[in-house]
Formats: sequence, structure tokens, C-alpha cells
Amino acid sequence: MYFIKKFFFNLKRKKRVFLLDCEKDKEFIKKKLNNQSVLGVDTEFMWRNTYLPILSLIQISSPKNIYLIDCIKANNLDFLKEILENVDLLIFHSVRSDATVLSSNFNIKVKKVFDIQVAERFIEGGDNKNYGSIVKKYFPINLKKSETNSNWLNRPFSDKQLIYASEDVEHLIEIFEKQKKILVKNNKINEVLKKSSQEAAFGNRELYISRLSKFKNSTDKQKKLFMWRENKAKEKNIPSSFIFKDKYFKNILKFLNNENDFIQLDKIIKDRVLKTDLIKHFNK
Repeated sequence: MYFIKKFFFNLKRKKRVFLLDCEKDKEFIKKKLNNQSVLGVDTEFMWRNTYLPILSLIQISSPKNIYLIDCIKANNLDFLKEILENVDLLIFHSVRSDATVLSSNFNIKVKKVFDIQVAERFIEGGDNKNYGSIVKKYFPINLKKSETNSNWLNRPFSDKQLIYASEDVEHLIEIFEKQKKILVKNNKINEVLKKSSQEAAFGNRELYISRLSKFKNSTDKQKKLFMWRENKAKEKNIPSSFIFKDKYFKNILKFLNNENDFIQLDKIIKDRVLKTDLIKHFNK
């Protein structure tokens, strides 16, 4: 664990920034976060070639400090579950994706949340606003988003990545406080809290549940095929589209209903082991 002085002074921020990259740092984190009633949270992750997202960094802001927690180097972070599930309120921007990452990696189910993106939609109307535009509205700051698509699995982190990560949580609590005043005045605070919790609940679910909603009007065989693909993708930890793409569902079902067409599956599912498993699955 170390205090990133150069970021603190170069950025002229009020909050101190700490990078925590080993398991022994957890006592420091627990001591600093256990008595906080409100925390801002964000995550950095990679989700390109795996079934589940790979969590790289958790950023947590308190009123005075920012904690960047390296989830690759310090991977025994079970203690965070108690902190994040029991704090009075967690502030996010677009909570659903962060909830998905926290739930799938550490079984952390965030519930008591306030989403500044949801709040801004209630305040201004219109489409969802990105974090940078919301920050700019409440503070005279233009955030650089150059590291949005950088490789968060590389170590060590670059200076630009650490600055980017700290900025992503630095203003969450302060924006919440400003939005809260507006929402209370307009009697919309409870609506925002309810909608924020709903978004978190979507993120807390198993991944397949949201994906299965696209097949709610499908046949039992289509749903069975969908679940076979999900289970195989999860087992291999690859995106479900790597098994086969959605556009092939009807063709595969056609082949499965006509034994003479089984050989045609080779054109869609190249892996013979997978194809054999699929046929056996549907012949049960």
C-alpha cells in the first residue's frame, strides 16, 4: 500500500489517493471504511474473451480519501463483501455493470445504492448521461477518458490509468449531495432510490437471466438450447457467442429435429466434442 503523492499534488485534489496492492493492506482498508456511512464505488475490468468479467480494480471514495484496490495482486478480498453490503449508501454511476462485476467476482450483492446517472435522468430528463458530462455540470472540470479501453490486466498500472481510475470516483459523493438537494425539493428522491435499487438488482442476477429474457416467447426447445450454450460457455469461461451466435439458433434447432441434417452442425459448431454433447443433451 502506498500513498500516491504525485497524483494528489499534480491534480490539486482535496482527496488523498492510496493504491492497495497486497492482502496485508486489508486491515488498513477495513479501519478506514468500516465507519463510513456513504461511499462512492467504481470498477475497472476486462470482458472480451471470457464468460465472466475479470475484475482488475475496485475504486472506493470516502469524503476524504480514494482507495484503489488491485484485485489481481490482492485477490483475497472477501472482507469487502461485509463492508459494501452493509454501508448505509453506495454511490455509483451506472450501477448495473459494476453490480454485475462485483457479484460475479466476489459474490458482493450491492443493494443500498444511489445511481447518479439515474438521478440525472430524473433531474434533466432525456437520455443517460456519461460520467464526464455529469461531473462537468456540477464542477468546472473536464475529465479525460483516454484510458477507458486500456488493458486493465497489465501490471504495473500506468500513471494515466491510476489518475483515470481515481477521477472516476472522486466526485461521486459530492455529486450525490448536490443531486439529493434537487431531488428532495422536487419530491423525487424516493423514486431515484427505488430505480437505483432495481438497476443494482439486475446486475446482481446470474448473467444468463438477463440474456434469457430475449427468449421469453420462445419454445421450450429454444430455451433448452440457450441454457446448454450458457452452461458450456460458463464451463469453458468463454463468451456464449464463441459456442455459436444467436443467428444460428433456428438452424441448429432445425438440424436437431431432423437426424439426417446432423452433419450440417459442423458448419456452425466446429468442435466435434461440443456437437456430440449437444446431440446427447437433446436426446435425453
